[in-house]
Amino acid sequence: MRRQEAREQAERKAMMAILAQAKADEIARVWSEAGLPSEAELLRGPEIGLVTVRGRIGGGGAPFNVGEATVTRATVRLPSGQVGHSYALGRDKGKARLAAIADALWQEPAHREAVETGLVAPLRAALEEAREKRRVETAATKVDFFTMVRGED
Repeated sequence: MRRQEAREQAERKAMMAILAQAKADEIARVWSEAGLPSEAELLRGPEIGLVTVRGRIGGGGAPFNVGEATVTRATVRLPSGQVGHSYALGRDKGKARLAAIADALWQEPAHREAVETGLVAPLRAALEEAREKRRVETAATKVDFFTMVRGED
């Protein structure tokens, strides 16, 4: 039972990571194409706030506060009673609301497949395509430095 819960939590986390990385207009476009329901009661937010960003020196040093980042959060309840939450960097309230609804829908077994195939899969593909494009553009600017070794006279 614990393995099943851990697997579901990992899948939910991965789904929410895709939504967090996607742009708001892309989420809205894919959402409408997928025909997912968007009716939900707002329980909290969407509201904008700040979170402290922490870092480490050298990857292993003591943590320190780097600064603050703007975050928008939302909590919704579907007509079925399922509750969904979201946090997204930035100030886009619409994105936070849709992500919270997607979280709630994903938790319902009846909607999980539709969310995965209709929303998450196209967003994941778009993100991977953008990463590949960026990788190709970056690789085109790569400079190979080499050192010529001189023999001793």
